[in-house]
Amino acid sequence: MRLDLGGVTVLHSTPEGADGADQPPALDSVADIGAALKAVREFRGLSIEAIADATRVRQAYLLAIEDMRLDDLPSRPFVIGYLRAYAHALNIDEAAVVSRFRVEHVEASEPLREPLGVRSHQDPRLGVIIIVGLLIIATIVMWNVARRAMRHIAPRPVLIAVGPAPIQAAAPTRVSLGEPLPAPVESNSPAPYITPGLADAAAAGGGADAAGNAARARAAAGIVAPGAPVGLASPATFQPRGNVFGNAPIGGPSVVLQARHSGTLVVRGADGKVYFARQLAAGEAYRVPVLSGLSADVADPAGFTVYVDGVLSGTLPGAITALSRLVVPAVTAQ
Repeated sequence: MRLDLGGVTVLHSTPEGADGADQPPALDSVADIGAALKAVREFRGLSIEAIADATRVRQAYLLAIEDMRLDDLPSRPFVIGYLRAYAHALNIDEAAVVSRFRVEHVEASEPLREPLGVRSHQDPRLGVIIIVGLLIIATIVMWNVARRAMRHIAPRPVLIAVGPAPIQAAAPTRVSLGEPLPAPVESNSPAPYITPGLADAAAAGGGADAAGNAARARAAAGIVAPGAPVGLASPATFQPRGNVFGNAPIGGPSVVLQARHSGTLVVRGADGKVYFARQLAAGEAYRVPVLSGLSADVADPAGFTVYVDGVLSGTLPGAITALSRLVVPAVTAQ
């Protein structure tokens, strides 16, 4: 319910109290302002219900004001309004009631007033200490500023560099120049490619069979073909010099491909299926299975020596070679 002070009714009663006194008790003659209001109400013979009807304030709030139970009341502004309405209904000084309440119950946010007759003062020595400290700090600052200024103003010493003694020129001598050197070979120009077997074919009149026979004879003698990479010599019979991959064939001629130097060997079937693919080191070998349609794919045919039934047959004739052709020379020789 909102407080409406404009409609507070002033209650009039007999001027004489219940105890025969002509005047109500003074506000400062009772312990607190709540008890004073209660004493005036009882002096005039008014009930708490009559005060509640006149002020439109709840009876519980009025009883709490008389007992000064501030925890049971709303906020401080409402309490001050209730006090004004209560005082107006009793026809007593509202300002005096509110002033005494504020003196007896000081708000926490309001600063406390100094007690009467007590004057606060500070130790005069504190001011002297502060002034002396400020003077010392100012003196130190000014001294540092003056030193920096003096450094900038003072002339810098001029340093004279003493150089070495002058060197006397010697008598000119004649220098003999040799013949001009030839122009250097371009480092990025690759070496000319020599087709394997080309020299043998040219020496045999261009015949492929004669070139193959010459290559086999040279391999049997351990001679490297011109232009072929340097590798292991090929003896007349197969001698394992490293890992030997593949199993020994059963019921057919034994064909072994041995690497003279490091190279890649890929063995495929007629349908393109890869039976073997590996980078063979010098001396490693591969036993060819007895299957029809196999072919060997290498980058350097002269780098792989062919042995049929353990006997040197020569090198691979081409980059892609049908392995069934490698057995023909051995059969013919028998």
